[in-house]
Amino acid sequence: MNRLWSRVGVRVASVSLLVAGAATGIYLGQDREVQQRSAEASVVAQVAVDNSQLLKQRQSEHAAARAFQREATVDAAAEAATTAKAAATKAHQAEQKVIAQKKAAAEAAAKKAQEEKAKEKEEEADSESGSSSDSSPAYTGDIPASCSEYSGNRAIGCSMMLDAGFKISQFPCLEKLWDKESGWNKKATNPSSGAYGIPQALPGSKMKSAGSDWKTNPATQIEWGLGYIEGRYNTPCSAWGHSQDVGWY
Repeated sequence: MNRLWSRVGVRVASVSLLVAGAATGIYLGQDREVQQRSAEASVVAQVAVDNSQLLKQRQSEHAAARAFQREATVDAAAEAATTAKAAATKAHQAEQKVIAQKKAAAEAAAKKAQEEKAKEKEEEADSESGSSSDSSPAYTGDIPASCSEYSGNRAIGCSMMLDAGFKISQFPCLEKLWDKESGWNKKATNPSSGAYGIPQALPGSKMKSAGSDWKTNPATQIEWGLGYIEGRYNTPCSAWGHSQDVGWY
């Protein structure tokens, strides 16, 4: 009988232990689940915090980028305005220069046209009068004994004048005339009218009738000049007198 109760007691104790173990297991399982859920919640919360911080950081970066872009746009606009102003100033200066050049060219052309017109009128007057000779007094200054008293282009001019049939007494007039016109410089050029050479032919190409070397050969220029004087004024002294009266011959 005692053995029977002993066995019953052991079985009851075993069942009790099993029930207690089961209960403990259930409790431990529930506690682990709670802990796991709590850990997951903490992770989710941390992720949310990290995402929020990342979002704020990106928003700050975007704001900084927009500010930089606006500043760059303002700088670019200012630089473009400065460049445009400089270009406009340069264009205006170039335009004014062109206008000044055109004005100067027009004035020179008008002056040249006036001079040519005055010469044409003089030529017409001479043609109508039928004579252009000895319209001024004869030269009364010192007369050279010979052309050896001169040198350079003047000596050439004196000899060629005598060969053309003029007297030595005419050379002082010719010397003064071409001293005034060109200084006896074979390359003398009038910047206003374009007259060229020792006799200041206008245009200089007229002298090619005396030779193709009219630009550089003083003898060719003098030959043309003497022919011009003889045909229009008859003598060098008449040409010199006309030049004294009106300023040109």
